[in-house]
Amino acid sequence: MATQQPLTGSCLCGAVQVRIAASPLLTLACHCRDCQKLTAGAFSLTTMFPRDAFSCAGELVEGGRGTVGRAHYFCRSCLNFVFTRIDAAGPRVNLRTSVLDDAADFAPFVEVMAGEKLPWVHVPAVHSYTRYPETPEELQALMADYSRWRSG
Repeated sequence: MATQQPLTGSCLCGAVQVRIAASPLLTLACHCRDCQKLTAGAFSLTTMFPRDAFSCAGELVEGGRGTVGRAHYFCRSCLNFVFTRIDAAGPRVNLRTSVLDDAADFAPFVEVMAGEKLPWVHVPAVHSYTRYPETPEELQALMADYSRWRSG
């Protein structure tokens, strides 16, 4: 399922615009309580991209429950949750999937923190983790599997 590039998207009010000049690396649904509260939903949806292929225009504010090495960015105007940068993720950015113009093309391939999933939620992810993938090698294998899955 090839996706036309560049990928584009915006926040709720349109004041923040995103553009991505690369294919996604991985799509995820996170069921942790922090994501549930941060998104006011049952889980957050993330599409991971190479950081150097991601650009964002518009005024952002850092917010949410910031932890060391993790920063969440929101539109200054409508406060829509736009993306997250995680130092440990290296050269990647986690874009909120719903910001993409073609969000329906990015079903979650992996669900994480399924141990905190609300009991009535079903996500059609190919892989499920009670917590997170444990090693960088495991994450790399998931990204390779995702690339094959999207190509198939």
